[in-house]
Amino acid sequence: MALFTFAKTALRNLLQGPCTERYPFVRRTMPAGVRGALQFEQATCIYCGICAKKCPTGALKVDRATKTWSINRLRCISCNYCVAACSKKCLQLDTAHMAPAQTRDREVHTAPAPPPAS
Repeated sequence: MALFTFAKTALRNLLQGPCTERYPFVRRTMPAGVRGALQFEQATCIYCGICAKKCPTGALKVDRATKTWSINRLRCISCNYCVAACSKKCLQLDTAHMAPAQTRDREVHTAPAPPPAS
């Protein structure tokens, strides 16, 4: 009896095709609700620091005096709290994932210096 059960399962698996995707050859499409990498638009940021206050892991640091915004990618959990809190909408979560971080460095964005007055 066990031989017939095994034969039935083996035949079904042979005729059904693969149950997984052939990853290197066929790319997986991301669903609409996937949260990937945090994207920062520096031109619209006013460096208010609300996003850093809302971040539950402390991955964001904002310094209003020097106009720097930094993120520790290893600590960011893509929770969307900072995106929801941003009043200028300069943060968004992209559906595409980034390459894995290999160092513990912070990604720092500094506002460009104003042109010298003439």
